Amino acid sequence: MPPPTAPDDDAALFRDAIGAVTKLPESTPPPIKPRPKPAARMAERDEADARSEFQRGLDDLSALAAGDTLAYRRDSLPPQVYQRLKRGRFSAQDELDLHGATMAQAESMLRQFIAEAHAHDFGCVRIIHGKGQRGSNEWPVLKNLVDRMLRHRADILAFHSTPAAQGGTGAVLVLLARNPR
Repeated sequence: MPPPTAPDDDAALFRDAIGAVTKLPESTPPPIKPRPKPAARMAERDEADARSEFQRGLDDLSALAAGDTLAYRRDSLPPQVYQRLKRGRFSAQDELDLHGATMAQAESMLRQFIAEAHAHDFGCVRIIHGKGQRGSNEWPVLKNLVDRMLRHRADILAFHSTPAAQGGTGAVLVLLARNPR
């Protein structure tokens, strides 16, 4: 038995109360939890902001009707080239048909289509959006989606609804800017 201790020595009183201590054997440390992969939070936020801004654009702007012509030209494109596009004098090098797609599907398909067109160095493509006369909405959803998306892309020089023989107001010819290398 250890010698008696002074009543005011708290550490000694504690050791007396506990008694002999046995050291535990060494063990391997637990595995370290792997760190999560870094996420591009700013890019995700920018994409979400762009989508919400796009949706606000759809809500704020007056919608195109089924028979309305889609038309857009950047100032850098010569008017003569735009007139050729308007008359359907460009040959479409690829085509995307959005018939039957939902708005979300069409947006994704359109983004992928344009990316692939740039990857193949296409200069002109056709997008078939339909006239939107069968839907329950009073305005054609896909036609308005195509118009708004193409207007906001820096890689689009111009677009115009096709002549009647190529689909009329249910399709659009798009001139793409060349990829800078």
